[in-house]
Amino acid sequence: MNTPVRTARARTSRLRRISGTASVHAVLLGYTLIAVFPVFLVMMNSFKDRRGIFGEPLSLPHAGTFSLEGYATVLSEGSFATYFGNSLIVTVASLFLILFLGAAAAHALAEYRFRFNALLKIYMIVGIMVPIRLGTVAILKLMVDLNLVNTLLALILVYTAQGLPVAVFILTEFMRTLSRDIKDCARIDGLSEYRIFLEVVLPLIRPVLATVAVFSMIPIWNDLWFPLILASSDATKTVTLGVQQFIGQFTVNWGAVLAALSIAILPVLGLYALFSRQLIAGITSGAVKG
Repeated sequence: MNTPVRTARARTSRLRRISGTASVHAVLLGYTLIAVFPVFLVMMNSFKDRRGIFGEPLSLPHAGTFSLEGYATVLSEGSFATYFGNSLIVTVASLFLILFLGAAAAHALAEYRFRFNALLKIYMIVGIMVPIRLGTVAILKLMVDLNLVNTLLALILVYTAQGLPVAVFILTEFMRTLSRDIKDCARIDGLSEYRIFLEVVLPLIRPVLATVAVFSMIPIWNDLWFPLILASSDATKTVTLGVQQFIGQFTVNWGAVLAALSIAILPVLGLYALFSRQLIAGITSGAVKG
C-alpha cells in the first residue's frame, strides 16, 4: 500500500526539481537576452544606411537598407587602425603585467608567512574599494613629472595598478587551496622557488588566470577616461577615444560609429571564446573550493 504513495512522492519531488531547474534556466536565458541584445543591435545596425538605422532599427538589414558605408568610412578615414593597434598594445601589455605580477604577489602571500602579510592583504582590499579615478589629478601630475603624457606606457602603468588589487585578491584565495605537497616535492627535486612558481604553480592556476584576464580586459579595453586624460594625441588614441572622431558638434555619422563599435567588440568576444572553458572552470573551482 505504501508503494503508490512513494511513487507519488517521487513523482512530485521530480516535478519540483524539474520546475526549479526550468525556472533557473528561464532567468538565466532572460538575463542572457538582455545582455546580448544591445550587442546584437549595434552589430546589426552597423550594416545599414542612415535611413535604415533610424527608420527600421529593430529589423534585419535587407536590400533597401543594407550598406557597408560605415565600415568603409572607418577603414578609410582617420587613423582607426592605429587606434585599434594602440588598444591592443595597451590591453595585452597591461594584462601580462597584471597576471604575472598578480600571480607572483599572490604566491608570496599564500605560500610564505612574514611580518606584514596581513597588512598587505588589507592594503589590496583597500585598493579594490577605492576607485582609481579619485586619484586622476595626482596620476596626471605624476605622469607629467615623469614625462609620460601622451604615451602608451602611461596607460599601461595605470591599468596595471588598477587591475592588480583584484587579481592578487582572487589569486591569493585560490592559491591557498593548492596542495602544498606538490610544491614540497618540487623542492626536494631541487627546483628553485622561482622555477616552482613558473613550472608548478602557474600551470595549476590557468583557469583562474583566464578568469582574471577576462574580467580585467573589459574595463581596460572599454575605458575612455584615462585615454582622454593621459593619451589624447592622435598617435596614442585608443579605439574608444577614436570613435569620437565620428561624432561632430552638430552631426553624428551613426553608420561609422556603429561600425567602429562593432569592430571594437570583436577582441572581447574573441578573448571570451578563447578562454571560455578556462573561465567557467575557474569560476566553478572558486565556488567549490571557497
